[in-house]
Amino acid sequence: MTMGSEMEADIDDLPKNPANYMALTPLWFLDRAALVHPNRLSVVHGPRRFTWAETYRRCRRLASALAARSIGPGCTVAVIAPNIPAIYEAHFGVPMAGAVLNTVNIRLNAATIAFLLGHSSATVVIVDQEFFTLAEEALKIKADEKKGAFKPPLLIVVGDETCDPRALDHALRKGAIDYEKFLESGDPDFAWKPPKDEWQSIALGYTSGTTSSPKGVVLHHRGAYLMALSCALIWEMNEGAVYLWTLPMFHCNGWCYAWTMAALCGTSICLRQVTAKAVYSAIAKQGVTHFCAAPVVLNSIVNAPPSDAILPLPRLVRVNTAGAAPPPTLLAEMTKLGFRVTHTYGLSETFGPSVVCAWKPEWDLLPLDERARVHARQGVRYVGLEGLDVVNLKTMAPVPADGTTLGEIVMRGNVVMKGYLKNPKANAETFAHGWYHSGDIGVKHPDGYIEVKDRAKDIIISGGENISSLEVESILYVHPAVLEVSVVARPDEQWGESPCAFVTLKDGVDSSNEQALAEDIIKFGRAKMPAYWVPKSVVFGPLPKTATGKIKKHELRTKAKAMGPLKKSRL
Repeated sequence: MTMGSEMEADIDDLPKNPANYMALTPLWFLDRAALVHPNRLSVVHGPRRFTWAETYRRCRRLASALAARSIGPGCTVAVIAPNIPAIYEAHFGVPMAGAVLNTVNIRLNAATIAFLLGHSSATVVIVDQEFFTLAEEALKIKADEKKGAFKPPLLIVVGDETCDPRALDHALRKGAIDYEKFLESGDPDFAWKPPKDEWQSIALGYTSGTTSSPKGVVLHHRGAYLMALSCALIWEMNEGAVYLWTLPMFHCNGWCYAWTMAALCGTSICLRQVTAKAVYSAIAKQGVTHFCAAPVVLNSIVNAPPSDAILPLPRLVRVNTAGAAPPPTLLAEMTKLGFRVTHTYGLSETFGPSVVCAWKPEWDLLPLDERARVHARQGVRYVGLEGLDVVNLKTMAPVPADGTTLGEIVMRGNVVMKGYLKNPKANAETFAHGWYHSGDIGVKHPDGYIEVKDRAKDIIISGGENISSLEVESILYVHPAVLEVSVVARPDEQWGESPCAFVTLKDGVDSSNEQALAEDIIKFGRAKMPAYWVPKSVVFGPLPKTATGKIKKHELRTKAKAMGPLKKSRL
């Protein structure tokens, strides 16, 4: 599909002019927040508290200090940090200088970070003091690779008074610039300029994909603006919301909520370490109204020991969950505790979640288990996404809305990425036929809501039948001993493949007889699912997870394969 450049007929020939047409960018949200609520808290981190007036000045100082060192359009600034004020400030200060922000996942190893810094040609690295040695190691790998041709980026370290000062001292001795000193060199009244073109890149983020080299997702100012506003609309976010940063800002730019919070003049509560105790404490003591979390975090909240859980909740707390399909039982348990969960779905390539299980009042009348089952569907497009469908993998024709025909989930619209950085082959594949191809397999229900059934590569094919690993997992999660479960294909001599369940048990479960537990889980499955879905093998232990908390199914598939084929099926 080519984009037509010829103008359509209109009733007038009035042109765009500077008074009526500007590039869309979320940067103006900060300017407005500082004007409307200069003294309202913008960012809180332990003892540090900033107002919107202060945050705006700090962001302008950052932009000014970068610009003074010729960091601007065409430059990438990498930030390696947990949820601290500096990474929030970078979401505004870096693009205010015209540069592109690359928030780096702090859970990656030095070799991967070295690759990302090289691939993105980062000219500045801003790093939290606790991750300085990681950045140092990554830069040494790059320097050794390039030999004498390596031009090291400007290295800035962010101190944190809630941490051991020795890490900061070490970084400063190694020649890193102190972040606060760097800000002091900038002008708090810096006259930043918005982008001339809203297609200008605002952020670069690397997918946690399991491919050999991660893909750099390039996002534009236009999409960031639209998604920041859509985020508030789909989630009943009020002006002045108090948002807890459980979701890492390095993950899809915090699903664009860094920009949303400025639009709403709300307050961000930073959280360095995400634990159920810290979440409950922030709700009780800091007035939290909203937070986002992957299902793995919700699981820890639901299963928190009574000493960590401050219940009942002092107010209704809204939770946005995405990142993996939440089992219906988990949604039901969160609802019982008094959280209102909004279930969303999306990818780095769609500025984070872009599909929502939009709630209907009539669903409140359903029995809890039925309500949870409806709630577990991924849903409909965000208000800011123009196209969402489930299509036949071969013909691209929409699948019937019957809730059973499998197809690929595809999107198109203004909240789809520009493309992958320096990767034309991947771009040609992912944008084929004028749609963004998610690689997720799903169905469309009669009411038009979509439901993810699996990643294309996670579907188990047993005896020619497709089995959705997510559906099997959803049922096994109901078992009283199961804390976490992931189901993958294991080679099977009789059926080609059969389901193999990897299970983490809840605390307090007697695991001395794993054989009996495995048999009980299999028996439980037989009573609740078709015979061919039932896992034929069960393995106990902790589940490997990616840096964003997703279960590494590829590692489990490798483990299941290494176990060898099942000799004789129980079917």
